[in-house]
Amino acid sequence: MKLERLPPVKTSLRSSNHPYLNGAWTPLHEEVNAWDLEVIEGTVPSDIDGVYLRNTENQVHQPLGRHHPFDADSMIHQIDFSNGKASYRNRFVRTRCFQAEQIAGESLWGGLADPAGTSRRPGFGAHGSLKDNASTDVVVHGGKALATFYQCGEAYMLDPETLEQMGVAPWAPLDGVSAHCKVDERTGDLLFFNYSKHAPYMHYGVVDPSGRLKHYTPIPLPGPRLPHDMAFSENYSILNDLPVFWNASLLERGIHAVRMHDLPSRFAILPRYGTEKDIRWFEADPTYVLHFLNAYEQGDEIIMDGYFQEDPIPKPLTDGPKGYEHLMAYIDEHSFKPKLHRWRFNLATGKTVEERLDDRIVEFGMINQRVAGQRHRYIYSTTTKPGWFLFNGFIKHDLDTGTSEEVRLEEGRYASEAPFVPRINAKDEDDGYLVSFVVDENAGKSECILIDCKRFSDGPVVRIALPHKISSGTHSCWADRGFIRNGKAG
Repeated sequence: MKLERLPPVKTSLRSSNHPYLNGAWTPLHEEVNAWDLEVIEGTVPSDIDGVYLRNTENQVHQPLGRHHPFDADSMIHQIDFSNGKASYRNRFVRTRCFQAEQIAGESLWGGLADPAGTSRRPGFGAHGSLKDNASTDVVVHGGKALATFYQCGEAYMLDPETLEQMGVAPWAPLDGVSAHCKVDERTGDLLFFNYSKHAPYMHYGVVDPSGRLKHYTPIPLPGPRLPHDMAFSENYSILNDLPVFWNASLLERGIHAVRMHDLPSRFAILPRYGTEKDIRWFEADPTYVLHFLNAYEQGDEIIMDGYFQEDPIPKPLTDGPKGYEHLMAYIDEHSFKPKLHRWRFNLATGKTVEERLDDRIVEFGMINQRVAGQRHRYIYSTTTKPGWFLFNGFIKHDLDTGTSEEVRLEEGRYASEAPFVPRINAKDEDDGYLVSFVVDENAGKSECILIDCKRFSDGPVVRIALPHKISSGTHSCWADRGFIRNGKAG
């Protein structure tokens, strides 16, 4: 392996017993370029061409208060596959907040678990008291990687192949851009939403492949809400108003206390370029949904799949690290119990029908993005270690047959969210691989794995060593080289 280390960043972080500053969540501060990566097992396939991007949280400075893992600074990890070879690089996303703290040499902003007034400076984006760290999600659109924060930050662009910093997306509105922008590879459109504490409380927009904001419209809500994701079909976009949001009276005192309210879930369906006048609201069972998988049209219905939480406000965990009972519960899937779920919205009758697709605790799923907005057959979900936010396996769901296959990692090995990678000239929806980074706590190392989705239960067909142990995190994406260069699939 050939390795180039970049100049180190300034850090003030001290050792800590915090459960999410240790183990698989140990922050990484090193930035490198690496070529000719060592293949531990198998052969790097020559039938894929593109990049896997993974966004991770890496705390750089000593926290001002109670650290939450989602407070930490964004680092994008990339592995590039071409002609049967793999290279790797990683970079911090140089947000305005990151740059300010590098100059100050210390933390300037409090976090999600801190009381109002902890931050020493105003932030950026819609939720200005927080640090915009761009560490939640990453997608590729119009030839650029876009890193976003789920509390509606500014949206930061990087070159997906070199990770060169390209600054704030020029189309980003004043109310920011939430994580979970959706890219329609068929058209090249990017669909996004944001939310805020002032009326109309949500907006929805469309950006074309050239980076032009060509549609932006309010989605009026009754008050401040906490949407996390959206979905789209070929002709419609689907936003949500779910009954898990801040307590209104406490919010007036600056206290951000999230509660489950006695309200139904509501879904706003509007044409892709529709306005608030075109919105149709559909009610459904009360829940919270972190992530939707896909939606498609079938006759009079729009069918949407995602993960329905059975206990969105779980009780504190009492058998974990002391002093972190609430934190551990709120990011433990076995506490809030997400299940694979389907909503059917009938445009003719205005009715919603729901069904459970799988009763196992699963989340952070992916589909083949080439069928996004169209009918999908396969879903690839992750499983997690009970009590922790750590992925320990994958499940391939076949919705046509109702069957599934599973891959479990050995204890002490933890995966990353795993997008689907289509083979060059793929013929079938599952003709390709899952790609994931793995943190191996047993060996103190990390690697990249590929699972052949045609032989899913066989497990990884190749394991590729990374030059350092990476930290865990949230989201990732795959981008074919042709999609990066052309802005559309095919």
